Amino acid sequence: MSLILGAVLLDALLGDPVYRLHPVRLLGGWIARCERALFARGLDGYLGGVLHWLLVVGGALVAWWGVRFGLAALYPPLALGWDLFIAYSLLCTRDLLEHGRRVLAPLAAGDLPGARAQLAMLVGRDVEPLGVDGVTRATIESLSENLTDGVLTPLWALCLFGVPGLVVVKAVSSLDSMVGYRNERYRRFGWAGARSDDLVHWLPARLSPLVVALAAVLLREHPGLALRAAWRYHALLPSPNSGWSEAACAGALRVRLIGPVWSGGRLVTDRFLGDPTWPAALSAVDLRRALRLLGWSSVVALAFGLGLAALG
Repeated sequence: MSLILGAVLLDALLGDPVYRLHPVRLLGGWIARCERALFARGLDGYLGGVLHWLLVVGGALVAWWGVRFGLAALYPPLALGWDLFIAYSLLCTRDLLEHGRRVLAPLAAGDLPGARAQLAMLVGRDVEPLGVDGVTRATIESLSENLTDGVLTPLWALCLFGVPGLVVVKAVSSLDSMVGYRNERYRRFGWAGARSDDLVHWLPARLSPLVVALAAVLLREHPGLALRAAWRYHALLPSPNSGWSEAACAGALRVRLIGPVWSGGRLVTDRFLGDPTWPAALSAVDLRRALRLLGWSSVVALAFGLGLAALG
């Protein structure tokens, strides 16, 4: 319990500093090296992808345990400090909210180009065609979509399975972000990473509407709409998991999301997520509401996770 609270407190106070030897960056480098080695040997299909998964996830666990074992042999409290450092490094709630605040600051100041520039660091779509409403919707979409894989799953994995569970979840998520694409290179090789990512987030995604609804109760928003919107609109997104939290946030805020999305100069979709009577002309006020909702959702998730840890 103290490890969980310590890691969450450090994340809230310090955030996620960028430095060369950050555990996630080291993990990304290991993923790339293993991929190159397997491709060089012609293992670029399903078998290579499974071997890649085993090397990455197994390597991450061995690295954590190996350092821990060595520190424990030197001085046992050092092993506890190592666990706290790894847990803190792999939680990223503050980082998620900070991304939203970086868009909010120029948006609230009327600096649309600055808001677009900050949004471009969050999303892969074209940001140039977006007005204030489009920037706001895209930011809320990205933050709410990442509530599950960026906050709920890692936190609950730590609460239920300790640091090893958190390490596995982050390794799987990193694999999906680097090789889980349906293109010619990764369609087969990235299959194991993508499907395992779907699996680890499956239950947290479906619990996310309840978390968002409870946060909406605390903020006097729209908890009933959060649950109804999640059930009704989650399938509008191609991912089997991300639509649940995004639709729940849309309902809790009683706003429409998505709308016209451009990628590579081409209109990908102009479909909205949410009831047609809900507003889609959003502004900095709505983004501020969304950040509060996501912040309190994280608090609710922590309370739920601590309860699970206590029962365990």
